[in-house]
Amino acid sequence: MTFERKLLIAATLLALLVLLLFPTLMAGQYTIQPTEVFGLIWSKITGGMPPDIGKAQEIIIWKIRLPRILLALTAGLALAASGAVYQGCFRNPLVEPYILGVSAGAACGAALAIVYPLLFPQIQISAFLFALLAVSVTYTLARSRGETPPVALVLSGIIVGALFGALVGIMKYLAADAQLREITFWMMGGLYYATWDDASRIVFCVIPVFCLLWWYSWHLNILSLGDEEARSLGLNPSLSRFLFVIAATFIAAVCVSTCGIIAWVGLMMPHAARLLFGPDNRWVVPGAAMLGGIFLLVCDTMARTLTAAEIPLGIVTSIVGAPYLLWLLRAKGREMYGR
Repeated sequence: MTFERKLLIAATLLALLVLLLFPTLMAGQYTIQPTEVFGLIWSKITGGMPPDIGKAQEIIIWKIRLPRILLALTAGLALAASGAVYQGCFRNPLVEPYILGVSAGAACGAALAIVYPLLFPQIQISAFLFALLAVSVTYTLARSRGETPPVALVLSGIIVGALFGALVGIMKYLAADAQLREITFWMMGGLYYATWDDASRIVFCVIPVFCLLWWYSWHLNILSLGDEEARSLGLNPSLSRFLFVIAATFIAAVCVSTCGIIAWVGLMMPHAARLLFGPDNRWVVPGAAMLGGIFLLVCDTMARTLTAAEIPLGIVTSIVGAPYLLWLLRAKGREMYGR
């Protein structure tokens, strides 16, 4: 595939991502006209006179929908990019950001904060810290003789995920009815209570790390050749893999602690990006990020508009994602990996 064609596809995805922002702002149980959306956002950016709209419309656009849309966009970008990095590091198209126990650790931290609010910090902080703890335990178990083999790391992640999953089960057993419902809804994922603080925090944490991952994504191409070939080309595979995994885990943990567990994005979007751009990770990482943002924007809009009662976002991504990934693997599996 030529450079010009890849650039055209990337520009099309970026344009689609930007264009989707306004329909998602207008969609919802409370319909708002395009002129009202454009006028309010323009006045907020420029500091000019706001349009003649009611206070309710202003609150819905500026304080409810816009931070939620930015949060969905950034979370989709982060989960998809971290999935592409994981798959490049481990040379395995079936790994995802949750493979090292991020989701199970975050769920455990959130459950502990819900059941024992006096002993553990706020839910988001507790989920984030336990997500990092789970990955740290995974790395410690997998490390042997100064090296961390990818297979041992994945197996350790499965073990640690099962352990923290069992702890979540214990918390569910001990929780009261209201606490049990809160744990269940958190684990299904959602952006119900998105605020500007949430959106700004996740943007501040994710965007710089994503730029670093994109800048060094050519290292993933070298890692995909194997450890011996990487060493012969002057790259330390263990150190590079460690740094990539830490960075990808960090942005995934930030997203999970804020949005709950949102499945399929980190597994599915890198596959779609390889289908569009080929196996070169310099294009796969940003391509997966844009596709992840588009996918999560569409799914979140469906979650809050299909029914009067909002559907958990994790359910929508699973319903949409599973059939798509099945088709992708059946029909396009050979093309995605250049074989």
